[in-house]
Amino acid sequence: MKGDPGTMATRPARGLEKPAPVEHRFFELIPPGTTIDFVGLRFKMLLLSWALILIGLVSVGVKGLNYGIDFAGGTMVHVKFAQSTPIGDLRAALARPELREVVVQDVGKGGQEFQIRVLGAAEGGSSTVADAIKAGLREKFGEGTYDVLRVETVGPKVGKDLWRSAALAVAAATLVMGAYIAFRFELRFGVGAAIALVHDVLMTIGALSIFRMEFDLTTVAALLTVVGYSVHDTVIVSDRIRENMKKMRRESLATIMNVSINETLSRTLITSGTAIVVTAALFVLGGSVIHSFAFALLVGFVVGTYSSIYVASPVVLYLEGRKARRR
Repeated sequence: MKGDPGTMATRPARGLEKPAPVEHRFFELIPPGTTIDFVGLRFKMLLLSWALILIGLVSVGVKGLNYGIDFAGGTMVHVKFAQSTPIGDLRAALARPELREVVVQDVGKGGQEFQIRVLGAAEGGSSTVADAIKAGLREKFGEGTYDVLRVETVGPKVGKDLWRSAALAVAAATLVMGAYIAFRFELRFGVGAAIALVHDVLMTIGALSIFRMEFDLTTVAALLTVVGYSVHDTVIVSDRIRENMKKMRRESLATIMNVSINETLSRTLITSGTAIVVTAALFVLGGSVIHSFAFALLVGFVVGTYSSIYVASPVVLYLEGRKARRR
């Protein structure tokens, strides 16, 4: 007896059944639907930012930056002793008439590694300064009790030229990054990004001054890296704001910003968190040579993540409100 044709037509062929959908589970640092009012906190956060910048600028004005040999000019000798040595004994050994403005800094664990810096130009040239340092150490501690790890010498004129070039490099990078954001999105987004970059650079320089970290060419490289990283984070937030502006045409810009920041918050924290963890390990374990470099990166990454949310976006919102008032 033949079956019902209609029934047979709806019955799937054997072996061709669709497999059940596989449910993928991903780790989410921030659960979906989070509604933190970032925009509502913008005035308090901006006040905190500029207060910290002011503290940093006061520190730069009063204490100045701890310029390295690259910018101050002079001679630096990095020595390592076989045994722990009091820093006072080193200063006494280097109290010689041919050495001026001697700065001794303990940069190793257990009081065995030191950086000896003689700032400015010296009579007789840089080789005389290095020889005088070695002679003072040899007379005080004896031959073979220490090793000279490196010697660096920069003339004062070269130091000034390097400082000028470094300042121009950071300023040019900030302007170009702001122009890129303005070209890719809108002018107001570019203005917000440029202000956020200036904020990041000033905060990092202030931290370097407060904690007396050495400011040299590697630190300038760190500042340029911070500028690039901060723009990367700002692009992510700005791109989501632009997408939501098309979807949520009836909502205010403040609401759209809050939604966009919350939607990208998990990605921001994960990417920034991994960079900060690696930089912190570099700061702790990297040694004295890259100590200032790692410190500048660490501060810059934290501040750059913060400024993408609490500096760049509020500036865009302010410019939008100013534009609306003119209409």
